[in-house]
Amino acid sequence: MILVKEIRKEKKYTLEQLSKKTGISTTHINDIENNVKEPSFSMMVRLSYALDVPLNKLYRIIW
Repeated sequence: MILVKEIRKEKKYTLEQLSKKTGISTTHINDIENNVKEPSFSMMVRLSYALDVPLNKLYRIIW
């Protein structure tokens, strides 16, 4: 499970702000946050950098 939405809200970023920081459209970020689309590795790196969290913090592992 990807935690982009939780981290984005914790950092008080809007979708628009995160979109500007990453170059990823708001629609695509929204789809990632709602598990509609699986992000590419490069997108996850950009999100990690923009949210200032390690890449592994963007995932919640469910066993």
